[in-house]
Amino acid sequence: MNNIIHSTTGLIHLISAIVALILGTGVLIAHKGTAAHRRMGYGYAMSMLVLNGTAFGLYHLFKGFGPFHAAAIISLLTLLAGLTPFFFNYAGNRKMEQHIAWMYFSVIGLYAAFASELIVRIPGVPFSVMVGAATFLVMIIGIHQFRKRYEGWRRTAAKN
Repeated sequence: MNNIIHSTTGLIHLISAIVALILGTGVLIAHKGTAAHRRMGYGYAMSMLVLNGTAFGLYHLFKGFGPFHAAAIISLLTLLAGLTPFFFNYAGNRKMEQHIAWMYFSVIGLYAAFASELIVRIPGVPFSVMVGAATFLVMIIGIHQFRKRYEGWRRTAAKN
């Protein structure tokens, strides 16, 4: 376990990642606009804020700012873009469309980060090629699923 968790910050990062993965998956599966969806969504958002915040306290891999820190910035921006429609008084459908898209890709980005994290743990695997391949594959699958399910999500959310 010492080679996986290097500090208390790393432990908090790991725990918040696990919580975000579980809640993010729950949010995608749950019926949109329900109380359960909202509760899981709040938990997901909070765990992602902790996850992204602790990412900036981890420098073991690159000994400084690295590509995972850049990914954390993108993740944070995606999360905030998904939450922004609720902080401003956007019109109904536009508000939901932006929320659905940005939050979905926030979760898919988390899946891509998880796949990348798993790949870098495999000894002898070329780091940048495999991280890029894992991220690309998860994003392609995510885009396909988004296109397949978006209209249904939008209609369900509009009813609630």
